[in-house]
Amino acid sequence: MCLGIPGQVVEIIDPADHRATVDVDGVRREVNVGLVMGDAGGLKVGDWVLIHVGFAMTKIDEEEAASTLDFIKQLGSVYDDEIRDLSADVQL
Repeated sequence: MCLGIPGQVVEIIDPADHRATVDVDGVRREVNVGLVMGDAGGLKVGDWVLIHVGFAMTKIDEEEAASTLDFIKQLGSVYDDEIRDLSADVQL
């Protein structure tokens, strides 16, 4: 199962190529942020995004990020699977 999982932007690697590093519960991963860079206020370090298959799909606030992550953790193995997948070394 692939879920959208919240992550916090910790670095904008390459704005022209739409790449950023996000932190998902201690796991850092490079994702494509092209879908959210044009959102109101742009995208900056500290913003929260909902990630699905290596793409930031939408910006969310910190409260929504925390409640979504808590819910996913309650799913047990689904959370473990998502963290394992995020930890995999995959090139964008």
